[in-house]
Amino acid sequence: MTEQSTDLRETVRRRYAAAAVQVTEGGTACCGPAAIDIDDTFGSALYTGGERDDLPAEAIAASLGCGNPTAVADLHEGDRVLDLGSGGGIDVLLSARRVGPTGRAYGLDMTEEMLTLALANQKKAGATNVEFLKGTIEAIPLPAATIDVVISNCVINLSTDKQTVFAETYRVLKPGGRIGVSDVIADDALSPAQRAERGDHVGCIAGALSFTEYRRGLQAAGFTDIEITPTHAVADEMHSALVKATKPHTANTPPEEPTTASPAPGRTDSTAGCCGN
Repeated sequence: MTEQSTDLRETVRRRYAAAAVQVTEGGTACCGPAAIDIDDTFGSALYTGGERDDLPAEAIAASLGCGNPTAVADLHEGDRVLDLGSGGGIDVLLSARRVGPTGRAYGLDMTEEMLTLALANQKKAGATNVEFLKGTIEAIPLPAATIDVVISNCVINLSTDKQTVFAETYRVLKPGGRIGVSDVIADDALSPAQRAERGDHVGCIAGALSFTEYRRGLQAAGFTDIEITPTHAVADEMHSALVKATKPHTANTPPEEPTTASPAPGRTDSTAGCCGN
């Protein structure tokens, strides 16, 4: 990782750590340029009232995304779901409801403050089929071919190595597995410099791929049946979009030894990092 990439990752970490602390202290957080204000572009307003019912207020307040990936992820009873950049846990808790007691919802985040908040939200929600892991989306701490669905909400655009994120997502999915991602994507006509003029990296704007770049990145990782559907504008010629894709049933994933994922702070049970129910 280059020095610039390391600096950007640390900037992102600090920004989301501060957002988690503010929510814990009774505020709200949002990924948009106005770091604390919630509007209809980023945040909990993108979820229905029914989805927000019975979720902890802190999970709703900590919603940082640009969409609602659980609305398109096509989750089923018994699925194992992984949320990349799970933040305060809103999408993990919603997924846990849908996959039921025979399924499992994993949340992966690199920010200890967000993981602490997510664990508190899990306890308040009484969700027993949920596990939060500490790590980066460029090096997912789970074995290959163990996840049915990968979701993410306005996080992949924050990575400085998106191709590795796509490859890691493909690796952990079972053959026939799928992604349902919300992300910020730029019109093809915009250069990287023009994207940066519309907002900074940590605000989910400057690091966004174009529609063509996003599709090519997924294809290079091996995904098929790619659908990218813009939903609403987040800046001039930049959009929140829903991304769906599939790992082919014929995909061959080489066997690997199970890896031990890092449990979130405060997690003590012996199953942390295991893909069993």
